[in-house]
Amino acid sequence: MACCRMTGAQADTLEYFLRSLSFVKDVRVYENTQDAVIRFSREGDAYERLLESLAGFSYQDEEARSLVPDHTGRELNAQYERRILAKVLGRIFRRIFFPASLRIAWTAARSTVFLAKGLQSLAAGKIEVPVLDAAAILASMLRRDFGTASSVMFLLDIGEILEEWTHRKSVDDLARSMSLRVEKVWLRTSGEDVLADVRSVKKGDLFIVRNSNIIPLDGRVVEGEATVNQATMTGESEPAAKSCGGYVYAGTIVEEGELVVEVTKTAGSGKYDQIVRMIEDTEKLKSGTETKAYHLADRLVPWSLAGAAVSWLLTRNVNRALSFLMVDFSCALKLSMPLSVLSAIREAGTYDITVKGGKFLEAVADADRIVFDKTGTLTHARPAVMDIITFGGYEEDEALRIAACLEEHYPHSIANAVVDEAKKRGIEHNEMHSSVQYVVAHGISSSIAGEKAIIGSYHFVFEDEKASVPPGEKYKLDNLPEEYSHLYLALNGQLAAVLCIFDPLRDEAAEVIRELHSLGISKVCMMTGDNRRTASAIAKKINIDEFKAEVLPEEKAAFIRSEHEKGRKVIMIGDGVNDTPALSEADCGIAVSDGAAIAREVADITIMADSLYQILLLRKISCELMRRIRQNYRFIITFNASLILLGVAGILQPASSALLHNASTIVTGLYSMTDLLPQQKYSHNTPALLEDRQKKGGSDETA
Repeated sequence: MACCRMTGAQADTLEYFLRSLSFVKDVRVYENTQDAVIRFSREGDAYERLLESLAGFSYQDEEARSLVPDHTGRELNAQYERRILAKVLGRIFRRIFFPASLRIAWTAARSTVFLAKGLQSLAAGKIEVPVLDAAAILASMLRRDFGTASSVMFLLDIGEILEEWTHRKSVDDLARSMSLRVEKVWLRTSGEDVLADVRSVKKGDLFIVRNSNIIPLDGRVVEGEATVNQATMTGESEPAAKSCGGYVYAGTIVEEGELVVEVTKTAGSGKYDQIVRMIEDTEKLKSGTETKAYHLADRLVPWSLAGAAVSWLLTRNVNRALSFLMVDFSCALKLSMPLSVLSAIREAGTYDITVKGGKFLEAVADADRIVFDKTGTLTHARPAVMDIITFGGYEEDEALRIAACLEEHYPHSIANAVVDEAKKRGIEHNEMHSSVQYVVAHGISSSIAGEKAIIGSYHFVFEDEKASVPPGEKYKLDNLPEEYSHLYLALNGQLAAVLCIFDPLRDEAAEVIRELHSLGISKVCMMTGDNRRTASAIAKKINIDEFKAEVLPEEKAAFIRSEHEKGRKVIMIGDGVNDTPALSEADCGIAVSDGAAIAREVADITIMADSLYQILLLRKISCELMRRIRQNYRFIITFNASLILLGVAGILQPASSALLHNASTIVTGLYSMTDLLPQQKYSHNTPALLEDRQKKGGSDETA
């Protein structure tokens, strides 16, 4: 498809149109050269279908344009690229066409900005980097070395743009990666509640949210009452009460209750800005190591000024005194640190690992404890119903129909297994109950045809709800297959069925736990709400150091608190609603992408559900990031201190010191943007993940 000119908006339209094609694996569109690089499957007639799709593509196609999210990052990058290009071209133009007198006048005028910043810092009682910059520029101008002063200001301008770009891009990338991934929503229609794609929802439609649901769209409450956690948007520590007439926002979470909401803004509206504010307010981008480096850069400024003064007093040589002013530690430290973090987050993203900030990578690197949930993490996220044992004369299909009707409202791997089994058997399970109450880590309670219906754990059904076993059928309960997890269904206070769920252990689980130990994790724990017999068997099979069974959500969080009291750093990995307290309590909470939406929202890092090897990659990336930050730190301090010493010794002139200082800053910044894990370094530890990537890549073509 020939194109003589392409705008950023057109490039986004083409890119997201191509990404929507099932056989397209990856796309990169470059508006400046009007090129698109497309990686697609070679299976079947994919190539012919790609050509056909491109032939029918139009930038004016409303359906194609609707695929583009509100923020793609393309315009942000183009904006900063233009700013840097303008700075470089402006400097070249002045060097070529301005006479010396005009260049001096321009330098003097431009210096007022830096001198003003230095004076403002002094007026605020702070001796920080702006004071050092102003002193270096002023000293150069007093010596009539306007070339050095101009070079210093140019490099400071470029450094400031790069630092701002890095921060803005970090926030933008994270905000887009953290955007809601709620794909389905329950719509209220005149006949019944319908599960629909969130993209199909229009302004004025009614949708329903219940306990632990993330609210997918902005809207006004028209029915019901609930408490809503709005911390991600407003920072409120206490949940807000919502009732008829109240307003709810996309991304907030229903803690308790049920609401019917009228849509006022379609999918995506407003969520991006809310996340950007959250990231900027909470300083999630900076790791502790980063922050220490920043503070050190500012603390060294008074020493640099004192060194310049002492050098001048002892030698009466202005050039030697300027050596302290021409070299500062701030530029390189404040540029390389965020670039290293951004590069690590980007690299993690190439392996489908979404990280919400640099401090969480540091937490992963420092952790010496990992706590796994069992279902959906150590086991596959796709369990299946293997058997249904009925009681009280109920038929299997009828028990399954009721169970699926209840479970479809709360997507979790076990609930999905029940719904999928009903679908396999062709069982319709339309809405036939009143409002549903979800009891976290226990089960679901509702009412069907005037009878109370409950489904959940043994503890919930028999101990909390006091259900009984039909007379003469106790032997069935006592002889349930031990190899399965069990889901209990009771109607009107009497056991109706037990659904036997098989959730196979991940093949790589034992190897991953062994590798985690080799990577410095001293203890791997498992916390599960499943019965002790099943938990014990799994722990023994994969060499778990410690396990706890039949635990409640608050008990998982309490265990992590107890580890903190012992001075331990803890990672928590889970996928369900019942894991959210522990995910919040841990130094770093990691959610599996196929798990509950609220778990992904609360977690600090999200990994794809395909393979546990991603945890090894995450640990390695995190450790390598901390190593790089410390390495950059040592190099910057050592190299710049050497430049100062050489200048004081009279070996280097101030202009040479400034040039070498700024060159080292650029080199350090470029190094910080390189990958942390060359393939040969980690391929032997990630066989399943790499094999999967090779399968995808091996059957792909690039156009």
